[in-house]
Amino acid sequence: MELVTYPDSEMMMIELAQRLAGELRQALQSSEAASLAVPGGTTPGPIFDSLCAADLDWDRVSVMLTDERWVPEESPRSNTRLLRQRLLVGKAAAARYLPLHAPTATPEEGIPALAEAISEVLPLTVCLLGMGADMHTASLFPGADRLDEALTGEVILVPMRAPGAPEPRVTLSAAVLSRAISRHIVITGAEKRDALERARSLPPEEAPVAAVLKGATVHWAES
Repeated sequence: MELVTYPDSEMMMIELAQRLAGELRQALQSSEAASLAVPGGTTPGPIFDSLCAADLDWDRVSVMLTDERWVPEESPRSNTRLLRQRLLVGKAAAARYLPLHAPTATPEEGIPALAEAISEVLPLTVCLLGMGADMHTASLFPGADRLDEALTGEVILVPMRAPGAPEPRVTLSAAVLSRAISRHIVITGAEKRDALERARSLPPEEAPVAAVLKGATVHWAES
């Protein structure tokens, strides 16, 4: 794991967006296509605002979320909604979007078709992750009902239900996340920095982010 610190989060978001764009651009020089997986939530929004304007062949890039709540896209709880508002705009509007939600009652019903589409673009070229103060990443939550499968299985997508989560979720497995050619984790604040340090000495069952730390670059700003 490499840790990169920044004077402030604004600089971090701009520089990280440039780095992600550079890695995608480099990949497209030697491959016909590239894939990018990104988190939802509020933290990566400023990264998306810069990344969407990057000058690269977006029509050769497949974009997906690392995890998603099992809610329709029009829901305010949808991470897809955030992506369409802040990443899949401007030049990045030409990218191919691979959803993590389908119009089925449960994720178990929709996952097979979603996973088949994602399998065509693996391994991920670039993967951006966040981390919670509870040391979760994507929807790999401590105490989640299928955490063991998500951490150790060879599946692509795992349905996940966790204490405190009001709806089911679907998440890329640790196998998919950890095999990304380039992996970045973005965090802010002293609380998450402390959580990161704890995670480095804990098993993934207690600190799921530990499953993806090896070989990752962690980007941190205090505020």
